Parts: sequence; structure tokens; C-alpha cells
Amino acid sequence: MVPSRNLVGPLAVLVLLLWGASCTHGRRSDVRVITDENWRELLEGEWMIEFYAPWCPACQNLQPEWESFAEWGEDLEVKVAKVDVTEQPGLSGRFIITALPTIYHCKDGEFRRYQGPRTKKDFINFVSEKEWKSIEPVSSWFGPGSILMSSMSALFQLSMWIRTYHSYFTEDLGLPVWGSYTVFALATLLSGLFLGLCMIFVADCLCPSKRRRPQPCPSKKLIPESSQPLKRVEEEQEANEDVLEEEAKSKDGTNKDFPQNAVRQRSVGPSLAADKS
Repeated sequence: MVPSRNLVGPLAVLVLLLWGASCTHGRRSDVRVITDENWRELLEGEWMIEFYAPWCPACQNLQPEWESFAEWGEDLEVKVAKVDVTEQPGLSGRFIITALPTIYHCKDGEFRRYQGPRTKKDFINFVSEKEWKSIEPVSSWFGPGSILMSSMSALFQLSMWIRTYHSYFTEDLGLPVWGSYTVFALATLLSGLFLGLCMIFVADCLCPSKRRRPQPCPSKKLIPESSQPLKRVEEEQEANEDVLEEEAKSKDGTNKDFPQNAVRQRSVGPSLAADKS
């Protein structure tokens, strides 16, 4: 029995340690996770957002301070969040994350980049004393909700998609590197042709070109009108021909009558002379 009593103390300590570790590990974090689907929640209220990567040593050192700062979020009336840029490349492009970790403060849609010390106390003072008012907010042109940053987000997502499929082609399917590049080159060519056709179609619909319309075929009613000059010429020619024929006939008639009169006169002439004698 004595050995069993000696083991009671160490066993109790071990149980307490295990219970404390389980409680600490199972405690819900006060840091909210922001993704491409719910990032518009940042546009309302006051936020502190950390952009990090799991492999970044500086980000790993910051995590305990950030978790402790999040516990004060309810008292400070600020929401503490984080973004994993390896899982959310669209947000890293939307906020132009060039260094890790990067911290932003947001107040009712206005974003400011935090560049002060990275301790819990400094974060608390930054929010409670409103030190963020001394920082110039990000221009609306470069805000996460602008068209420019939305395009950058799509570009970053496309680059991550290309990297993922390149790894799939080379590692899983066993294609050579040049084969993967060939697939992407063909895809780029086809997509460029498709987009070009779409742009031409849209431009043609918005700004139609002035094309020569085909002349309509003349109708039956227009045929007599168009042929009237020709008919007039023909009629004039026919009239002239008729006049010439009549003149010719009249000339022939006068020529024929002249000899007959002469013959008559000749025949009549001696008889008249005889009577007179």
C-alpha cells in the first residue's frame, strides 16, 4: 500500500497537466478566419487583419501575440482576423501583400496599413488610443473593393491555378515540363482567339461599321421608266424613217408623173395643131 500512496502525487500532477493541455488546445480561438467568400465583412465595423503564411518564421513568432490581442477584441470593440495567403491567393492580390506578416486596420471600409511594433500592448494602444487616425488610408483606386484590385485578385487566383495544374501535370501525370508548358500555351492561344472573337462581336454590336448596302433590283414598274429614253429614241428614228420613206415615195411619184404628162402633151400637141389649121 505504501508504494501506491507514493504514486498518487505524480499521477495527480500528470492528470492536471493533461487536463490543462487539453483545455488550452481545445479552447476556441478569438481570431476570425477571412476567405475570398466572406472578405466583404471587413467593410463594416472595425477590424485588425493579419496576412500570414504557415511557413513564415516571423508569422509563427507573431501568432502568440496576435492570439492574446484577439482576447481583448470584445473589450476594444474590434474584430481580430487573419488570412492565410497560401490558401487565399485572391486576397493576397486584392491587398497587394508583398511582405509577411502584413497587418491592416479597417474602419468602416477605410483600410490603413499597420507598421508599428508587433506586441499585444502596441496593438491594444493602436486601437484604444485611435492611433490609426494619423495614418493615411489607402486610396479608393487601390482599395480591395475597386475594379483594379478585383482584377489583381483574379490574376493571383489564375497564377495559383496554373501552378497547381502544372504540379498535377508534372508530378501526378508524369508529363515533362515542356509538355506542361505546351498545354498551357495551347490553352492561352485558344482562349485568346475566343476573347478576340467576343471583343469583335461586342464592338460590331456597339459600333456597327458603315457597309455598302446592295442596290435593290429594279421593279417591274421602274422598267418602263428606265426604258423611256430608249423608246423615245427608237420612236424618233422610226418617225424619221417614215418621213424619209414618204419623201422618197413622193419624189418617185413626181418623177413618174412628169414623163406621162410630157407624152400626153406631145401626143396632144400635133392634133391641136391640125385642128387649128
